[in-house]
Amino acid sequence: MNSFALKGRITEKTLVPCFFFYGEEPYIAFQFIEELKEILSSPEDQDYNVEKVSLENNSWMDVIDIARTVPFFFSSKRILVVEIPPYRGGHPSSAEKIVLDEYCSSPSPLTVLVIIFRGKLRRDAPLVKFFSSFSSNVAVKELKPLKSRSLHKWMDEKFSSKEHSVSLEAKVRLEELIGNDLTRMNNEIDKILTFLDEKKHVERDDVDQVSGRIRSSKEWEVKDSLEKAEYQECLITFDSLFNEGIKPEYILGLTAKFFRDVHLAKLMLREKEKDRKEIFREFMPQISERYRDLYARRFREFFHLVDSVTMEDLKYFLNELEKIDLKIKTTDASLRTLLEGFLYEYCQIRKKRRAI
Repeated sequence: MNSFALKGRITEKTLVPCFFFYGEEPYIAFQFIEELKEILSSPEDQDYNVEKVSLENNSWMDVIDIARTVPFFFSSKRILVVEIPPYRGGHPSSAEKIVLDEYCSSPSPLTVLVIIFRGKLRRDAPLVKFFSSFSSNVAVKELKPLKSRSLHKWMDEKFSSKEHSVSLEAKVRLEELIGNDLTRMNNEIDKILTFLDEKKHVERDDVDQVSGRIRSSKEWEVKDSLEKAEYQECLITFDSLFNEGIKPEYILGLTAKFFRDVHLAKLMLREKEKDRKEIFREFMPQISERYRDLYARRFREFFHLVDSVTMEDLKYFLNELEKIDLKIKTTDASLRTLLEGFLYEYCQIRKKRRAI
């Protein structure tokens, strides 16, 4: 079997006794555990041969005691999964080092130990250096978030494992909507495959039908927070987008779209191309007049924004967003930091306009 985590073929004969995974994408480690279950266990006893321990409530001594005991089922090896909470920081005590040293030097032949540290660690961190010193018995792997090419390869393997193929356009669309959070991506792919039923090739339209609602949901959240122009609420909204792994380019695009829409609405009012109801319907199609209270409130809020923000302000905001776009494309500047500064200035300007 080819392992995505190890980038190569693994068999029961070629497995090392211990694996140490660390990094920001723990999903790959748990995917590896599923691969191990297929290799080491029969379909009947897979769940029984996997034991999980957290160092939040247990010590390394407890872990090694479990690893040394004989599994209940003698037909296959035990997989022992050990999760290290981030606050442990990768610093084993002297006593723990002695116990780990003894085990890693002479591991149990009946146990495959999979250790997972969720979060960033430097390559010279004590825990990384410690496990790396047992190169013949311990495989050490950093789990970095996947970027476009690697992410698309992962998608290919995910679809292929379910006997489906996927177009490049569909993969690009999924990346745009979900970002590179593999847990969320895995869940979304499962939804798409359920939706497809007998169809074996996934196209962009399939992704839009199943996952496109994510886009409208994110647009709604951004619009709502920017309309209110409360700095703390804007920060919470945008932080959630970054934390969910949404692509920075997509977040910046949603922000710019908000201001372009307000600019266009002002032009429509000025040119008297459409009345206010028609304009509102164009920019807020999801809000029906049937929902009277919601419709009235959102109508009032939208046009208060359109009427109170000046053309000069809009040109300034759009110009600032263009500068941010150029910076993130030509420097190592963080979009998150740049947007926080932009949002603060935007909210301050809106606050002044409301006070007039």
